[in-house]
Amino acid sequence: MATLTNLESKLGEVTGLAMAAKTATSTVTKLARKEDKGLVETLREMAQEAAETEKRCKALGGSFDGKKSAILQEARETKEKAAEMMGIYLDEEADALDGFEFLTMAEAGEVGHWEVLGELAKAAGHREVRELVEWALPIQQRHFETARSASARLAAAEDPNEES
Repeated sequence: MATLTNLESKLGEVTGLAMAAKTATSTVTKLARKEDKGLVETLREMAQEAAETEKRCKALGGSFDGKKSAILQEARETKEKAAEMMGIYLDEEADALDGFEFLTMAEAGEVGHWEVLGELAKAAGHREVRELVEWALPIQQRHFETARSASARLAAAEDPNEES
């Protein structure tokens, strides 16, 4: 398999994170459906945007001559790592608040990865990657803010004195 540059490897990682985000939003949707149906539509939109992000990342990754398979392998490995973390964090006792707390961490990580990719693209002078980052980063920042504010809203509805 081809050796990846830092830029190509990071592109694979953000692709994998977008893939993982589809699964995470689906999982959290099931938790939110039980407690706060109003968040379900927001999660559905986040999943659609993750799917579009994955599509755009894969298309761009395919344009790297001889590197498509290696970039997709990096994406799959990143998706698997994210799935393992979600499995540990969201056990069978998880509720909507747990789900949104997990999404807050995951979305913060995605924002960080996109910012790193942007810096690498700028240093490399890679216009196509910079354009993808300019499109995706505001979406990821909005997803982070959505998850953070939903966590806070759900936490505010919790009884702080109730035993867990």
